[in-house]
Amino acid sequence: MTAPFRFPRFFVTSPAPCPYLPGRQERKVFTELTGPHATELNDALGRIGFRRSQGVAYRPSCAGCAACVSVRVVTQDFSPNATQRKLTKRLGDIEVSTCRPWATDEQFRLLRRYLSVRHPGGGMAGMDEDDYADMVEHSPVNSTIVEYRAPAVHGERGALLGACLTDCQADGLSMIYSFFAADDATRPGLGNFIIMDHIARARDIGLPYVYLGYWVKGSPRMAYKTRYRPIEVLGPTGWRLLEDRELVLVGQHQAAD
Repeated sequence: MTAPFRFPRFFVTSPAPCPYLPGRQERKVFTELTGPHATELNDALGRIGFRRSQGVAYRPSCAGCAACVSVRVVTQDFSPNATQRKLTKRLGDIEVSTCRPWATDEQFRLLRRYLSVRHPGGGMAGMDEDDYADMVEHSPVNSTIVEYRAPAVHGERGALLGACLTDCQADGLSMIYSFFAADDATRPGLGNFIIMDHIARARDIGLPYVYLGYWVKGSPRMAYKTRYRPIEVLGPTGWRLLEDRELVLVGQHQAAD
């Protein structure tokens, strides 16, 4: 039998300080997504815990640490809790549209605003317009930008409140990167709203999962990802449902995005 694509070559990064757990080092294994079978390769790697960043698929490969765990929401069985239902109702006037993956000045301004509030010293803090355009436009797979806007006024488009670069994979939507007006006190919960919209969007088109990237055990910043139940985690024996007893983490009680 002939393989549909050549087995990829994998590389490992040098250790660097972990951005989530103080005092630890992170290391990643990655491969390029190129050629006519990039989509199939990305789908296959996504099922074993890889994430896409532009033309690269990567996953953690840290010595002596397995805190980063791939997670995906089971869309057909997802049932919002009372807080999530209230949020959906409160932000129900937001207008959602799917756009081709093309960077705009408006998106970049919102990204800079988001980074200044949520991640002022993060790795993306120095991103310029060209960097952002590369992230959005140089996708070797089927990607879209989902925009979230305030209601239109007098026929004019409302202000951009949020956006998400999303990959449409064979078995689900993969939320590559989302950003939003985190400093808008009149619309708290935008980050959670974007996730719930993706869950509903995937369910409506018959996709079983929404991939949320990595849940980092012990990191309060990543605790929000486990609020969307049922959610599956990837372990040594494959995907399985996350159990309630595994959620006893420092910071799990913190307020939603």
